[in-house]
Amino acid sequence: MKDLLAADDRRAAEDVRPYLPARELLFADEFNAGQLDRSKWIVIGPDFWVNNEQQAYVDTPEAIRFLPAGRVDGADDGVLALQPNFSKGFKTPNGRTTDFVSGRIESQGKFDFTYGRAVARIKMPDAVGVWPAFWLLGNGAWPETGEIDIMEYVGEADWTGVALHGKGYSGETPLVDKQFFPPGTDVTQWHEYAVEWTPDQILFLVDGRLTYRVTRPMVEHYGKWNFDNPKYLILNFALGGAYPHKTNGIEKPYQGMPEATVEMIKRGEVAMWVDWVRVYGSKPTR
Repeated sequence: MKDLLAADDRRAAEDVRPYLPARELLFADEFNAGQLDRSKWIVIGPDFWVNNEQQAYVDTPEAIRFLPAGRVDGADDGVLALQPNFSKGFKTPNGRTTDFVSGRIESQGKFDFTYGRAVARIKMPDAVGVWPAFWLLGNGAWPETGEIDIMEYVGEADWTGVALHGKGYSGETPLVDKQFFPPGTDVTQWHEYAVEWTPDQILFLVDGRLTYRVTRPMVEHYGKWNFDNPKYLILNFALGGAYPHKTNGIEKPYQGMPEATVEMIKRGEVAMWVDWVRVYGSKPTR
């Protein structure tokens, strides 16, 4: 584990070392066990629905897959794949009908932290209208509990987004930014998406490159700083809905998602592949 910390620190050194205290590895999942480690994660079920997303979340091995070492090019070892599936007329327990199922895992109730670095190594498909994300959320009521969106992708392969949400800056938050990949790369390659979270600022990084910085005064211009409380990890793969639709304007066959992406899902070509997730910080004193 110390080797992992050293390697990650070297990659990010130029951009972020001046801001960071000494840290320890607080949490890691390398996804090498071939199944979900339920001591670290919970799975969200089909009753959960927001943002007019076009999928239902399910706890199945088809939606939350594990691929062994060697199966995914460029992976360090085993890989988690959150993979949407076409499931015509799927009915949720609360009566909603959808044509897609997918996966969402969270560390709520298992692990949370206040301040530090959360980083995941991820690659994604070139598919219009998908909405995978890696983010942090507090344990209280939204938006007062605070939300840090480390990586959101809505199907334009040359960029990913970040955002902060809290009271006074939720939903259509002004604290939002896009980062565009350098020429010759895009979301379909492996990248490390990270946040550096301190009491005074929140820094977003891709492959150790600082892409966006939000200071406490920037947040307090819009509302209360909602980032001094513990937050847990979320990895999910949504389809269509509000953010993709706002970006691409597609109405049919599904809001925010075209038929070409539906066909890719049917062929099993759409997933968010996660090589690992790690969190660094200072262990709390007792």
